Amino acid sequence: MSNVKWTGGVEHWTHKKTPEGDIKLFLWEKKASTKVPHAGTIFFVHGSSMASQPTFDLHVPGRAYSSAMDWFSEHGFDTWTMDNEGYGRSDKHRDINFDISNGADDLAAGSEYIMKKTGAPSLLLYGISSGALKAGLFAERHPERVGKIALDAFVWTGEGSHTLEQRKKKLPEFLAKNRRAIDRPFVHSIFQRDHPDTVEQRVVEAFADAILTLDDSMPTGTYVDMCSKLPLLDPKKLTVPTLILRGEYDGIAGMDDLIDYFRLLPNMNKQFSVMRGISHASFQQKNYMMVYQILHSFFTMPEPSYKG
Repeated sequence: MSNVKWTGGVEHWTHKKTPEGDIKLFLWEKKASTKVPHAGTIFFVHGSSMASQPTFDLHVPGRAYSSAMDWFSEHGFDTWTMDNEGYGRSDKHRDINFDISNGADDLAAGSEYIMKKTGAPSLLLYGISSGALKAGLFAERHPERVGKIALDAFVWTGEGSHTLEQRKKKLPEFLAKNRRAIDRPFVHSIFQRDHPDTVEQRVVEAFADAILTLDDSMPTGTYVDMCSKLPLLDPKKLTVPTLILRGEYDGIAGMDDLIDYFRLLPNMNKQFSVMRGISHASFQQKNYMMVYQILHSFFTMPEPSYKG
């Protein structure tokens, strides 16, 4: 394993109660810059194959703001992320596969901790891939804790998802065990499957170093859910302002599937953004600064004064 260090943030720990006892969950915070007006509190939610810090606090020499947490904290946001149970520094000992619903339970525990710690009246939620599913399910269950939500590389029914079509071929393997091994070639495959030219190789290597510092295996639960149990969310139950982000080349997120979901969202404060030249892992792409700008615009947009 590599030896990546994370600096400039504050580590926190909270607990989630389960029938088997308390589960320790790791949270990572980077505070808002005091040089600009405070803009809110963002809670970033990671996906199926990497923990939180590699995804949202990545550092690549010579690539400014590879850390989304750094960029958003400089723009006035308190930024938080958390390792779901089964990932990174959080507990991994339970004999379960750590599925989407379990991840939403983690977000309930994490959000409660963040809101008590900071006094934030609500959170700005961003989830990517299976993290978008966890974030969406959490927002269905606890809308009072969510000011706005952004769902990136999201999937609803799975219709039109080329990546999931391929992944389903391995469903018996995922059902047979709670964890799957990962290595550097696996991390490379995340970027090679859709459109390899959307990412710089040095970023892939730094991402792999960061991921493999924390884990050599990942839970199978989110893969099982996305291959065999969709849809897990009901758009009519997502009542908060919502942004759907879809990379132009993303093999997970079928365009028609997302538009059908978007159409049914009841809150008319909603946006759908197609991101040019981006595949699946948007914060690691060549066009990552565009993603930050889209997200920043949504999170800072004033509440409509007239609603009809």
